[in-house]
Amino acid sequence: VYKRQRTDHPDAPVQEEASALLRLVVRDEDPEAVGRAVSGAAVELALASYPGFHVTAPPGKGEPYGVFEAAFTDAGDVPHVAVLPDGRRVDVGPSLVCRGGAPEVPPGGPLPAPLPAGPTLRRPLGLVAGARSGDKGGSANVGVWVRTDLAWRWVVHELTVERLRELLPEVGRLPVARHLLPNLRALNFVIDGLLGQGVAHRARFDPQAKALGEWLRSRHLDIPEVLL
Repeated sequence: VYKRQRTDHPDAPVQEEASALLRLVVRDEDPEAVGRAVSGAAVELALASYPGFHVTAPPGKGEPYGVFEAAFTDAGDVPHVAVLPDGRRVDVGPSLVCRGGAPEVPPGGPLPAPLPAGPTLRRPLGLVAGARSGDKGGSANVGVWVRTDLAWRWVVHELTVERLRELLPEVGRLPVARHLLPNLRALNFVIDGLLGQGVAHRARFDPQAKALGEWLRSRHLDIPEVLL
């Protein structure tokens, strides 16, 4: 797997800003096939290839990686304990009611009314929304929240699955589930397969999706002026 990361800029005043990064990931059951056989060849290219090509690390051995798979288990088999502020520990039994596969149905009832039409400004989503993201095996998890009821009325209608795909084109046509958390004024997106077979698979520049939420917040869209 190789990916070009065009971090270079024309007429750059700093060498790093003048350079582009080619990231290469090689996997094989034989560590010898992906160790010095690959990294040594890269060094040879750096020493005897076109000017400016260089590597970011010396030759090294292949490293093992793991593959993560999601699986279901009975809720009763997983202990839950709440630790209260005074230090008391309270066992929390499994829920007797399951909502099943209906993530778009908010627990509090129907969606709030959308904001009325009005003037907007093209601005980053992060001006009105916070976010936190991470990995769940090969899936990425992105939570987005806002501070006010007015902002919630906008974001719950604006930040749909299709809009998420527009803002994060790398999501492509991967399966995406949107979960609504109205009491927190929050949305949660689960993007299946974005991270390949998990963080150790190293399929992405950001293998744990820790920066995915901030990338989403940096994207520009038309935000109502009343929220800014």
